[in-house]
Amino acid sequence: MSRIAIMGSGAWGTALAISLARHGGHQIALWSFEKPVAEAMRAERENTAFLPGFRLPEPIAPTHEAAEALEAAELVVVVTPSQFTRSSMRGFAAYLRPGQALVSAAKGIEDETCLRMSQVIAEVLAEHGLKLPCGALSGPSFAQEVAAGAPTAIAIASTDSELAARVQREFSSKSLRLYTNDDVVGVELGGALKNVIAIAAGIVAGLELGLNTNAALITRGIAEMTRLAVACGGRRETLAGLSGVGDLVLTCTGSLSRNRTVGMGLGRGLGLNEVLAGLEGRVAEGVRTTSAALGLARRHHVEMPIAEQMEAILMHGKAPERAIEELMLRPGRDE
Repeated sequence: MSRIAIMGSGAWGTALAISLARHGGHQIALWSFEKPVAEAMRAERENTAFLPGFRLPEPIAPTHEAAEALEAAELVVVVTPSQFTRSSMRGFAAYLRPGQALVSAAKGIEDETCLRMSQVIAEVLAEHGLKLPCGALSGPSFAQEVAAGAPTAIAIASTDSELAARVQREFSSKSLRLYTNDDVVGVELGGALKNVIAIAAGIVAGLELGLNTNAALITRGIAEMTRLAVACGGRRETLAGLSGVGDLVLTCTGSLSRNRTVGMGLGRGLGLNEVLAGLEGRVAEGVRTTSAALGLARRHHVEMPIAEQMEAILMHGKAPERAIEELMLRPGRDE
């Protein structure tokens, strides 16, 4: 019987817990930062706040107490929004111990440091004198569909082959298939950068520019993502896989994509604050990742024209129509 702690009770963390419980053979602690959410999940056996409509199977034990969640855990899955990963880790790192392993399932880049989530986790662990193996889980996976048992394939990346194989074994089921990968940089950056492109895809949809535009955006988006990932040490082929092209296509075309939803609102003339308020507490990682991605790109002297226009729209109120026009009028170049 494996003991797994899911640290974060948003839609994705809850869906992972449900998938693990459906597979069987696990005791699962589902930690919530918000005490009322944990109490409601215990009482109602449903996460009505972030993933309504899906019953929490009995192996899932919701809790607000980090110590309780981590006490017996062998595997710790960090699923907090990227902007809160450092503070959350600092809150519960004191309860971690040698022998445990961690998996980051958040898709983002930290604002000020431009660090990937596994790097943030490693820094906080070092503050507490710990060095634990860590992997990154990413790929095309809407939480609602994973919770519903729809066949889904994702990647687990780690330089520790034993950890990658272990996560693959523990998480794989009839409805969730995991592929291992040792390219942590490529897998993490693919999962983070696709959210920026998905906002742009939403803007294209909101402006009703058509399928030609969307296809061009996705194609040039993966080129942009790949340039940065390779410059940071990732592999080109990783971005052609599940955590790159796979996740990008899903978030750029799927109606369940929060980042695409944000872009659609902006394309229809709504202000950013109004669009974010409509998410009702759910997080669109691409909004904060855009500036962090550009900070990382500047460090590595990588050109990211789509991300630059998204930052201008998100942070400076640039008209989406003008941003698309400027992308189209860039100087000609070889593909």
